[in-house]
Amino acid sequence: MGRGRVQLKRIENKINRQVTFSKRRNGLLKKANEISVLCDAEVALIVFSTKGKLYQYATDSCMEKILERYERYSYAERALTMTEPENQGDWCLEYGKMKAKIEALQKSQRHLMGEQLDTLNLKELQHLEQQLENSLKHIRSRKTQVLLNSISDLEKKEKELQDQNRLLEKEITEKERAMAIAQQAQWEQPSQTQTTSSSSPSFLIIDPLPTVNIGDYQGRGSEDEDGAQNRIGSSLLPWMLRP
Repeated sequence: MGRGRVQLKRIENKINRQVTFSKRRNGLLKKANEISVLCDAEVALIVFSTKGKLYQYATDSCMEKILERYERYSYAERALTMTEPENQGDWCLEYGKMKAKIEALQKSQRHLMGEQLDTLNLKELQHLEQQLENSLKHIRSRKTQVLLNSISDLEKKEKELQDQNRLLEKEITEKERAMAIAQQAQWEQPSQTQTTSSSSPSFLIIDPLPTVNIGDYQGRGSEDEDGAQNRIGSSLLPWMLRP
């Protein structure tokens, strides 16, 4: 026969009650550990015995973290349950108003886009046309302002570029002037050297006087002596013939 259903009620016998508590407590802690491991759940178990002794289990020993999370959830639930019916009615009325306003804005947007105009009469179409004209005026005014601002910025940039160009031209002119002065100084230096060399005194190099061997003419006649004297006289310099 199968085991009958055990009626749950307080155990009157104190010893049996303590034994049952110990067995069920260990089984409960074991089941808490199993569900946390198998299902990757955060479990926190707190048990106080009749004598006030504490038995607890927490996933990864983070009892404080689990309790803080429990407090946040319980506070949110209490805030929802404490909402009064009158406030709920106000929220419903506000929701209806916001929904109607959103629908009207969507309808107006479709009309401005030129859609769903069949339901509009002449007066509504004229009003829509006036709205579009006013919108175009604002758009053109804004466009003109943007263009003017862009032109002003471009003029400022042009002025800055012109100033930079002038500074660059000035620097280039100064560099060219310095290069011209340096080149002129290089040209003047060789001319001064040539002038110095031309102004220095020049000496005339005179060939040595030719030597005349008179002894060769001693054994000859008078004609040879006269010819030799003439040749000697012609070979002497003018300053040597002066008395």
